[in-house]
Amino acid sequence: MTTLAPPDIDEIIERADAGERLSERDALDLLASRDLVTVGAAAARARDRHSNPDEATFIIDRNVNYTNFCVTDCDFCAFYRLPRDPEGYVLPKRVIFRKIEETLALGGTALLLQGGHHPGLRIEWYEDLFRDIKARYPIHLHALSPSEILHIAHFSRIDLEETLRRLAAAGLDSIPGGGAEILVDRVRLEIAPKKIMSDEWLGVMRTAHLAGLSASATMMYGTVDTWEDRVEHLRRLREVQDETAGFRAFVCWSYQSGGGSARGDDHAHTTAADYLMMLAVSRLYLDNVPHFQSSWVTQGLRIGQLALEFGCDDMGSIMIEENVVRAAGTAFRLDSERMVSAIEATGRRAVQRDTAYRVVKRF
Repeated sequence: MTTLAPPDIDEIIERADAGERLSERDALDLLASRDLVTVGAAAARARDRHSNPDEATFIIDRNVNYTNFCVTDCDFCAFYRLPRDPEGYVLPKRVIFRKIEETLALGGTALLLQGGHHPGLRIEWYEDLFRDIKARYPIHLHALSPSEILHIAHFSRIDLEETLRRLAAAGLDSIPGGGAEILVDRVRLEIAPKKIMSDEWLGVMRTAHLAGLSASATMMYGTVDTWEDRVEHLRRLREVQDETAGFRAFVCWSYQSGGGSARGDDHAHTTAADYLMMLAVSRLYLDNVPHFQSSWVTQGLRIGQLALEFGCDDMGSIMIEENVVRAAGTAFRLDSERMVSAIEATGRRAVQRDTAYRVVKRF
């Protein structure tokens, strides 16, 4: 951040409260102010314009990583294994089915299915798996990040449009926002040079939205990115959302070091205050995204609860299973009862929702 003195942000906040669109300069000035109280309160008011201020939602789903084999070598990732690594795996159908059955037994409504960029899995493998899941279970299939989808298209030698059409026909319901990291190519070329670049990630999302598939939007910050890079990331998301309205929700989190990732401690250290400020500014800037999700899985439950005061209306998943963040050394878990208690402790009513933010149950 190059600003020498904290800017006067009152005028920016007034415009945000009036529903005016903020500029990138506005977002940077809010971040530079470090005024968590003022910016957080404005983000909470923005949240209340989009959702019921007396409620907070959560989802019961399961994050299943169908393979950890990957050829992109992202240096922030402690989860992946290279092909032929003895610690690598591809989950057989029977294991995935058992995980789905356990999820449904716990009242779950969705399967979040993501994995590495496996060089041996073509689109037929995914079609077969998706069809079998849908034939057996009444579950929403929230699967495959944009980078996985382009990887499947490339190794199957078909174009993006056909890949999405075939996956949707087999049962794909919506797309998670994984692999966004920071949508600035300078950053991506340093931390994940073999993964898709910014235009490609956004292109998959735009094409998927126009084909009728909704998605979530994400940001992982705190590697080699600057505050300016983070605002550029938000700008590009907002532009696509203006065009397609396909992003249901936004979630951001800080890079989790440890667990054997190549980056180790070579990253921009961030704090809980940084997270809450980034979240609040994102809520004010992304005026066209209806839902914001707390990242308690990476930040811890207390900060996750505080996120409801900084623009979030949703606590995300109870995380029946999570492997990627856990591999980096962070492991927070809740069950449904504790999630409800955590929400009620903030003075709100807990509401279980599905992936499309429809009410499943009010507590």
